[in-house]
Amino acid sequence: MPTVAIGLQSPRSFVRRNHFTLGISVEIKHFLLGLTVSVSVLCVGGSALFAADSVQLGQGNLTAGIPGASTTSKLTVAEIKKFLDVPANHLELTVTLPEGLAAGSDALFIPTDNPLTRAKIELGRQLYFDKRLSGDNSISCADCHSPATGYGANTQFGVGIKGQKGNRNSPVSFNRILSKAQFWDGRAATLEDQAIGPMANSIEMGGSHDAVVKLITASEGYRIQFERIFAGEPNIGLAGKAIAAFERAIVTGPSPYDYNEPVRRMLESFPDELDDLDSLEKEDPNLFAKFSKAKKGAEANPMNESAKRGRDLFFNQKSNCSACHVGANFSDELYHNLGVGMAVAEPDLGRYTQTKVDKDKGAFKTPTLRNIAQTGPYMHDGSQNTLEEVVEWYAKGGHPNPHLSDKIKKLDLTAQDKTDLVEFMKALTGPFPLVETGRLPE
Repeated sequence: MPTVAIGLQSPRSFVRRNHFTLGISVEIKHFLLGLTVSVSVLCVGGSALFAADSVQLGQGNLTAGIPGASTTSKLTVAEIKKFLDVPANHLELTVTLPEGLAAGSDALFIPTDNPLTRAKIELGRQLYFDKRLSGDNSISCADCHSPATGYGANTQFGVGIKGQKGNRNSPVSFNRILSKAQFWDGRAATLEDQAIGPMANSIEMGGSHDAVVKLITASEGYRIQFERIFAGEPNIGLAGKAIAAFERAIVTGPSPYDYNEPVRRMLESFPDELDDLDSLEKEDPNLFAKFSKAKKGAEANPMNESAKRGRDLFFNQKSNCSACHVGANFSDELYHNLGVGMAVAEPDLGRYTQTKVDKDKGAFKTPTLRNIAQTGPYMHDGSQNTLEEVVEWYAKGGHPNPHLSDKIKKLDLTAQDKTDLVEFMKALTGPFPLVETGRLPE
């Protein structure tokens, strides 16, 4: 692939002269930042116009922060300007998902009015971790959705400003690129809407949108980023777009399940051929190479036998787990009444508060099971501390109520079945991208 080394030029001045019209791909290396990207280029009339930067999410190069002399220091205006002066940081990203999650690429959602760029994701990262966006400088988005706790919070309810508690467990903020409506009740139509809601919530971040915009505008480091990325002055809608862009870049990498599933499928599809690998290598070297690669990955990321049994149980009618926890992200993105919290006199009615449709009473959004072992306690009310408790809840058929989902039924599970299901869910844990949690503007 051709390589172009560039310095600190503006997007307008960065053109590559040619003598014909041609679509090519180039690798751009920035010699000061050590940044390498693959870019689609269209050469028209002797000038190269940059169209898109193709990246796979989850690599960490989008969320590791602006390089600097110290990862614990504040971002200086000079460092921010140097980052913004790199043309590649303003290219629209064409993204792919990591292995495993990539099977759900058809559900990938990036609004047309909020395309991803490296610069926008970096701005969103800064806002996500900045406690100054709260009413008393004590709470950031990350306090309820922390990388250290699987982008959720290990408390029953979200804990906001002055130690105030909400009435629902903190949903996770990863793999949101596969989701449109947000919150347990779906009250935010988009991630952009969700991102700005807590800022003005008196229990959560306890501030106001006006105060957030005032803070951003007063910070030269923030202000110049908004001007360069959005070509306008800071406002709360643009802040939401930046945070949403960052959150869309947080995805789970391949889990032991993802590494083992290709091996299982090949063994199922080619039992005779794979029974004799020596012959297979000679007769079908392509299949042999594919199987060998898959097997190597599975051996390096093993599932124990209990998890393998749990996998089979999860996808069959005996447990019926995959009726709702379906697809690459293990969520149907729909709302179901499991009977959780319905035994009290005035239960949380969940989705009904938004739709006013009777069948939605007590229904809450199906959470992803990706990295579920890291994100307890569970359910919308945080009432179940362990995955074992969650399995027991399903096994007993939830709590009877007039709106209980027809997918919830008593399950005839043995003690070993229950253990196996828990082990399978643990095997859905994959790595998160490297994220810089400090390095915020002065």
